[in-house]
Amino acid sequence: MFADVFAEIPQWVPWILVATALSLLVAQIVLQGRQLRGLQVALKSRCDILGRELHATASTGMGVGQRLVACERQLHELRTTIEEMRQNDPLRVSYDEAARLVDLGADIDDLMNTCGISRPEAELVSALKKRQAA
Repeated sequence: MFADVFAEIPQWVPWILVATALSLLVAQIVLQGRQLRGLQVALKSRCDILGRELHATASTGMGVGQRLVACERQLHELRTTIEEMRQNDPLRVSYDEAARLVDLGADIDDLMNTCGISRPEAELVSALKKRQAA
């Protein structure tokens, strides 16, 4: 029964089916090639954008780093200047000396004569040192 059905099919029909299948395969390959090229273009575009963003971020980071180094340098210079000013401040030396003399038992008149400070300053230094000792 099946032999009769296959006998009635012309010989060129399988060739047409094979040709149709090959045509569909070629069409699929062409469509996937186009899709792949589109994805490659999109990927290249995205990579270019990310490259530019990375460059901008790196440049910004370097600029911030340079400013930070400059600020640290200025801070160090200011600290050095302030320390020098503290060490060279004649009033500070007088008050330090007055505090040392109070520890040794000097009275207010001695502080005024030795350190060259006024009576209220001498009284203040004496009161502060006595309070710290208490």
